Amino acid sequence: MPRIFKVLIPCLCVFLSFGCGCGERTAPDERVEVPAESVPEETPAERMPAETPVDPMLSGISLPEGFSISLYSNEVPGARSLALGTDGTLFVGTRSKTVYALSDTDGDNYAETVNIIADNLNTPNGVAFRNGDLYVAEVSRILRYGGIESRLSSPPAPAVVIDTLPRDTHHGWKFIRFGPDDKLYVPVGAPCNVCKRNDERYAAILRLNPDGTNLEVFARGVRNTVGFDWHPESGVLWFTDNGRDNISRDQRINDNSPPDELNRAGEAGLHFGFPYCHGVDVRDPQFGSERGCDEFTPPQWELPAHVAALGMRFYTGSMFPASWKNVIFIAEHGSWNRSVPIGYRVTSVRLDESGNAASYDVFARGWLESDGTAWGRPVDVLVAPDGALLVSDDLRGAVYRISR
Repeated sequence: MPRIFKVLIPCLCVFLSFGCGCGERTAPDERVEVPAESVPEETPAERMPAETPVDPMLSGISLPEGFSISLYSNEVPGARSLALGTDGTLFVGTRSKTVYALSDTDGDNYAETVNIIADNLNTPNGVAFRNGDLYVAEVSRILRYGGIESRLSSPPAPAVVIDTLPRDTHHGWKFIRFGPDDKLYVPVGAPCNVCKRNDERYAAILRLNPDGTNLEVFARGVRNTVGFDWHPESGVLWFTDNGRDNISRDQRINDNSPPDELNRAGEAGLHFGFPYCHGVDVRDPQFGSERGCDEFTPPQWELPAHVAALGMRFYTGSMFPASWKNVIFIAEHGSWNRSVPIGYRVTSVRLDESGNAASYDVFARGWLESDGTAWGRPVDVLVAPDGALLVSDDLRGAVYRISR
């Protein structure tokens, strides 16, 4: 079969199953948030494929020697943020309206059971799990589904944890996780490409108690983070951040500046530069004259411009060789306005003995073709209980399993 048809056929399948959705898009402004009580009592029945499917496109993914990639599920349209339940359930958020729960009940490394937890939400990108409960982040509120793993086929009506977050849809989708301090960390992206707002919640990482109380700003100057994790030994927060677009009228400069970032927040109260400074020393043409870059916490690593670094995790499993212990994996969703596309891959960052980022390498590539077309877009990564690395892909509506 000609290579172009190998690319077009999967994309056509994705289009027919859940609409085009091939790029980062802002949720429609006219969408009205539906109160928590209106989640339907009857949930669509679980789906079970007749047999474990094989994705021929994955043969084009390059990995280090000894690693392999397979489908964990191809039944999750728009798959984005991942969270793992105590019983092994994989919860998957989306930027449409649906939250999924995947279960591999027969242990064959494919999730043959797919349950829909909610199907009437406002961009439920973020999912987090704590003490048997699933937390779901919409644009302006966070919901909690109690005792969810025992009720996957008949989810309960959610409780509202907080419903006073900003309602802006530009960078309004959220990635959430519980930190080692048992606080729920919630970022609020800048409601723009580049701007300033008096409300300190914008361009920041917030945190709050599990019951929604004591909301506070943890980190400032963060344009749009959609992925973070804590070092498994030091407990320090690391996060990705997406750089601004159109920094210059010269497209050659726009293509390569400013960088995306990998940051480390060793304590609360740090400022990471936005909107005044990008990367280590790139002053913003509009706001850069107001403050110097040396006033802010610089990134641990300047990632290539526009790779759209999203989900990240420290590797804490035992399946990979010992040399991969505590290595950071980053899902790079891929550029949308660069002359030559970049990203569409999974990269890795290794730390030195002092705990600083020391190297940056490509771990998995192949979703981006040599002609600049992409048939997949990694969004989030998660270490499975057996040590495999799970990778979500919102363009394919899939979750992959990278094993050794």
